[in-house]
Amino acid sequence: MSAGAGSLPVHRHPHVGWHSDRGVPWQQRFTVLPSLRTHAIRQQQSVRNRHCRAARSTKLNCCSESQNGNGNGSNGTSVENLVIIGSGPAGYTAAIYAARANLKPVVFEGYQVGGVRGGQLMTTTEVENFPGFPEGITGPDLMDKMRAQAERWGSELLTEDVEHVDLSSRPFTVRTSDTEVKTHSIIIATGATAKKLGIPSEEKFWSQGISACAICDGASYSFRNKELAVVGGGDTAVEEAIYLTKYASKVHLLARGEKLRASRAMQDRVLQHEKVTVHFNTIVDDAYPDGKGALAGLHTKDTKSGEGSKLLVKGLFYGIGHQPNSQLVAGQIDLDDHGYVKVRDGVQTNVEGVYAAGDLFDVEWRQAITAAGSGCMAALSAERYLTTHNLAREYHSKELDQAKDLQPEEKEKAAAEDQFDITQGRHKGQFALRKLYHESDRVIIVLYTSPTCGPCRTLKPIFSKVVDEYENKVHLVEIDIEEDSQIAEAAGVQSTPTVQMFKAKERIHHLPGVKMKSEYRNLISKAVEEEKASIPA
Repeated sequence: MSAGAGSLPVHRHPHVGWHSDRGVPWQQRFTVLPSLRTHAIRQQQSVRNRHCRAARSTKLNCCSESQNGNGNGSNGTSVENLVIIGSGPAGYTAAIYAARANLKPVVFEGYQVGGVRGGQLMTTTEVENFPGFPEGITGPDLMDKMRAQAERWGSELLTEDVEHVDLSSRPFTVRTSDTEVKTHSIIIATGATAKKLGIPSEEKFWSQGISACAICDGASYSFRNKELAVVGGGDTAVEEAIYLTKYASKVHLLARGEKLRASRAMQDRVLQHEKVTVHFNTIVDDAYPDGKGALAGLHTKDTKSGEGSKLLVKGLFYGIGHQPNSQLVAGQIDLDDHGYVKVRDGVQTNVEGVYAAGDLFDVEWRQAITAAGSGCMAALSAERYLTTHNLAREYHSKELDQAKDLQPEEKEKAAAEDQFDITQGRHKGQFALRKLYHESDRVIIVLYTSPTCGPCRTLKPIFSKVVDEYENKVHLVEIDIEEDSQIAEAAGVQSTPTVQMFKAKERIHHLPGVKMKSEYRNLISKAVEEEKASIPA
């Protein structure tokens, strides 16, 4: 396959009403489902990054530093050497090179705006053309390895959305909802966002039949053994079509033109696949529901004859291109007519000390390897700029002994039946969910994920931090929709990640997709307070 480097969006999905297609309440089904072996989750947070955030708030340094250069602003506040906005191959590579140069870059990985942490590769299956992996590697695994490497060398990684950048005065200002940073240089690697078709029923069926991420949602029970459609003719669309053959009975690839735009290898693969039918010269006018309101099919049109027809499918997936995420710096640096950043000398913008990397400026290649290369160029350029202007402040920190200790979500297998402890706050699998549903007096939060879902990997550590604020007040249960597909089906979960909350054996919230931390926090706080108020004094 051909690995792109931008960021796919994480959409705010409308709430989905509870339903049971078998007429049996989901809580009753828990009593008849077989027990499965489960995992006990052990979230490993980066001690160093937490210390750095605390250090910044108290104007202390979290690493030993040399006294060369100017590390202070005009008012005496600390100024960072380099801030990297965005992750993915470009952002993480820039972080690796800058950290190895002892610059201790601050990396805002992103959370929701412009896509999930790790960029477009977090929603990619097998990456077969990235050097060093002869057997291939999944996109999320590649991004996890890059992230661990960046952290190992001293990058400070913050999973937050940048909301404001001020390039009008030096040092520059970068601000999120939680953090404000002054910096001498900036690398912008915010990637690009997947485009939508804009058909009339798009919002109605979003996450209920229409999706921009086959890897996130393809394993859903509502798509298994069903006919599905993918729109697009490039590598992304072809890859999604092939991936969906793992679950679908048949996949229809709808291409607007007379031929596919994907690489020759990908074209050969999809055209020869027995479960894929390619429809050339075909566009989608709209989607339509069945008698129950679920997506039943598509209204399509032949672009040559103008003849309309119906295509009976239960799901529609988009693979139609991207829009550069340059809104943060629009009006402050030069952009072309399509919103891509204009660069000179490889990665330099028109503002000295500000660099672009990855899909934000690459209008031609858009590959993971070229994005990584531009991240390297941006980091080296920033180092040269800081050194030339006597702004660099070197930090020296010990690299950790084992990179595996830096993995953000290391898991340890355990037998649920033997080790289930209701006093613990975190659990996994249907056995724990059944036990908690009948025995817990706390608010129960269920996080539905799937193994290949990139947004799930982004959400879990962030959501974990939110749940940490409610110790001994809530129970968190993670459900893998592939391991526990019956539970997911009974709960009406059609996409991942999805969060559901229960109180007194009633579901009170259903939240598909990735939301802002403040939204999760507000809903949990309200549920906990209501639960507390309901307990007799």
